Amino acid sequence: MPTGRPASVLRPVRAGNGFEEALEQLLQLLRLGLVPPGERLPSERELSQHLRISRVTLREVLKVLQDQSMVESRRGRYGGTFVLPRTAAPGGDELRRRIAAVDVEDTLRFREVLEAGAAGLCAEGLPADGETRLRAALDATRGARLEDYRRQDTLLHLTLAELSGSRTLAAQYAAVRATLNELLDCIPLLVRNLEHSQQQHAAVVEAVLDRDADAAREMMREHCGGTAALLRGFLA
Repeated sequence: MPTGRPASVLRPVRAGNGFEEALEQLLQLLRLGLVPPGERLPSERELSQHLRISRVTLREVLKVLQDQSMVESRRGRYGGTFVLPRTAAPGGDELRRRIAAVDVEDTLRFREVLEAGAAGLCAEGLPADGETRLRAALDATRGARLEDYRRQDTLLHLTLAELSGSRTLAAQYAAVRATLNELLDCIPLLVRNLEHSQQQHAAVVEAVLDRDADAAREMMREHCGGTAALLRGFLA
């Protein structure tokens, strides 16, 4: 690959969502066709330097691309990570229907505004049973099986919206979450992303319980940003 060719696509990622944003950028690199099928991606050293992520995180990203049959790893002197020919994604018609039915960017922005607002309001004051409900919802996500994770994740976020004290906010969030889940169902559940999400969930809950509204809002924005990066990468 000629030097500098990926520079227009690859950029340093933010520390909070390194895995998700790196995956988004590499998916974009592949979908733009900047590396043709059969050609090799830049080396791990080059990619990690462009993205400013560790080799460990980069390898987790490449593993996702391998699992999606977008690249393959070859060993030996002429080895590396090679781009595979693109095939039609399973359920492509359904995916296109869902994307066409919503304004993805508007949904993501509105979700972030509602979520950050709910987290801030919760930090400013919870009802009497608020801490118990919040910790129980968080614990349920920690113990969830992979196939049940998205439901428990949804319940945690709905709990925050309900505990905000605004019925209108909670109703609006329920509606936007239903749309969001329609889109999330079109992309794979990634264990690395779920582990990262759990860390962010815990940080949001702790900020709420510490009554630190600024930290609760900021961590929730970061969490929403990670989900947005994944969706943009897979649905582009």
